[in-house]
Amino acid sequence: MIREKLAESEERYRALQEELANPQIMDDREAFVARSKELAEVSEAVELYRQLTGMDHDLEKLEEDRRTLDDKELLQLVKEETERVTREREALLEKIKLKLIPPDPLDGKDIILEIRAGAGGDEAALFAADLMRMYKRFAERNRWKFEVLNLHDLGLGGVKEAVIGISGKRVYSYLKYESGVHRVQRVPTTESSGRLHTSTVTVAVLPEAKDVDVHLDDKDLRIDTFRASGAGGQHVNKTSSAIRITHLPSGLVVSCQDERSQLQNKDKALRILRAHLLQRERERQSQRIDDQRRVQVGTGERSEKIRTYNFPQDRITDHRLRENLHNLQGFLDGEMSGLVEKLRETEAASYFG
Repeated sequence: MIREKLAESEERYRALQEELANPQIMDDREAFVARSKELAEVSEAVELYRQLTGMDHDLEKLEEDRRTLDDKELLQLVKEETERVTREREALLEKIKLKLIPPDPLDGKDIILEIRAGAGGDEAALFAADLMRMYKRFAERNRWKFEVLNLHDLGLGGVKEAVIGISGKRVYSYLKYESGVHRVQRVPTTESSGRLHTSTVTVAVLPEAKDVDVHLDDKDLRIDTFRASGAGGQHVNKTSSAIRITHLPSGLVVSCQDERSQLQNKDKALRILRAHLLQRERERQSQRIDDQRRVQVGTGERSEKIRTYNFPQDRITDHRLRENLHNLQGFLDGEMSGLVEKLRETEAASYFG
């Protein structure tokens, strides 16, 4: 299946080269730009195909040498070279699989990230703050913009709910795997007996919708203002700067109070609302509304987990991969790339059966 798809890519590559070599295509600038972009994408797969073909030829030659050579030292060299090329070929196949997966049309989008403390009280709120910091560090490592849209903190470093906008190159393609329930096992600093506590936090990753993706009619919106509480000092408590928007057709309600300006809060609330409406439309089209929401948002209960963070054992368990990782503090400092790549590879493997 992989070779067939690679061969198709090479055929398409040649066809695109012929089209772009035709002077008449310059008369249609839109077509020229589209074909040029497609050629750039296809050329990557073609280059990988040629590398794979070259490695296969090398392995055939090495196999021939293994059958015909008598010298033990030369045979040992052939054995070592065969092992090296085989390892490189396996790594190349993983790259090819990732390249051949049909692209998710949303992969290039920015995201709205929602973090909510679930079961576990104050300890869940503290871990929600830890996850918020983790995603901020990961965003910094990738040079993405990290913007707090709405924050409900509980003091003492805990977060009940955070809504964050993250923008940059292919943000959704990297963070879409974070949706689900995250479970933490650790001994709280306030626990004098040293008893291990288990808490949960839910994370939802929504592709951010632009005006062209989701059109909002003013008549479908009810906008209420209220006095903000929490961060912002005395100013926010004296003015009705916080915004609550109700989307009447769907019943969705979003609010934002993080900015001092009513207009800024309204803009942020509309961003959050559009993301939720786009997500609902995706779920409706896929006819998996209940399952999708259960997987993505969850209830915060311990039974619906995608990942467990075990502090006493310095271990992170991703239950989709059924793998354990260590260096938990490094992971919480944003060193997530290795796990993200494994999740992408697993997705690729499932696509190719």
